[in-house]
Amino acid sequence: MSLEQIEGQWKAQRILSHALKSGKISHAYLFNGPSGTGRMAMAREFAKALFCTAGGANACGECLECRKFEHGNQTDLTTIAPDGNSIKIDQIRELQRDFAYRNSGTKRKVYMIKQADKMTMQAANSLLKFLEEPLSPVVAILITDNGQAVIPTIRSRTQWVPFLPMPPGRMLQTLIEEGAPPTLARTVVQLTSGLDGARQFLQQNQFAEIRSLVIQLGKESLTRFTAAMITAGQQLFKTDLVEHTQLLLSLLVIWFKDLIQFQAGRQDDIVFIDQLEWIGKHAFDRSFAGWVSCIEHTLEASKRMRANVTPQLAFEQLLVNLQEG
Repeated sequence: MSLEQIEGQWKAQRILSHALKSGKISHAYLFNGPSGTGRMAMAREFAKALFCTAGGANACGECLECRKFEHGNQTDLTTIAPDGNSIKIDQIRELQRDFAYRNSGTKRKVYMIKQADKMTMQAANSLLKFLEEPLSPVVAILITDNGQAVIPTIRSRTQWVPFLPMPPGRMLQTLIEEGAPPTLARTVVQLTSGLDGARQFLQQNQFAEIRSLVIQLGKESLTRFTAAMITAGQQLFKTDLVEHTQLLLSLLVIWFKDLIQFQAGRQDDIVFIDQLEWIGKHAFDRSFAGWVSCIEHTLEASKRMRANVTPQLAFEQLLVNLQEG
């Protein structure tokens, strides 16, 4: 893979390719944009090109440094991710100690920080000192979907690299050309902002099963309360699908949006297109405000689960709320 092969990210590609071609490498980059847009893939390709001894805008893939990178043996690359809910000061201190210990003066080192917005204030201040007094030559790649949450003093010392959401229509066309089932592809493009994220959903063995369960629950939750409770109990909470409850709720929101789309005469925008006949029969069972209320109840259930309410309890309460309207 090369920088250019990561689709839909021409801005990021232009910034990074220019840096590599000109040799004007910044000491720190902030990769900012929605999850699923190829940030990590781009970060890895950029880091690989930085290590490559052939030079140029893309890694050659053949030199010793490229082969070490591809086999996971590049000791001069360090990756940091949140420990629990945050990146802690001890992680940044360990990075600094490691780089100071292995500093050979001329050999480039690269570190990536995933979810850089999750740094504690102490960790961010420690990193700031590292950015201001870098061990030469060191390149930092900070990756986040919320660049504005990174403290301004760090933002001002990094090169901003924007990652753009990809239009769902374009993603859908690409996925279908790649052989993805159209009904599944039409669904996943609503869940992510880029092709990487869409492909990851499609690769989940259980995605089609989750989608089918959403259709069943979406229908039963409106008129057959007892059946919906039994379905949730047996097909969700007594199976491995329980690990994907948040995804199921996201799809349920799309289901209710489809009923609104039909009411509004926007059939072309319906996601669960294979259920068009049922949606057409039931779209006017509730008012526009009634479907909006269903969406709000579903989002509230998702929020409650993230606040550590027992998933089954939160879901059963959702079914009660949907039944009552």
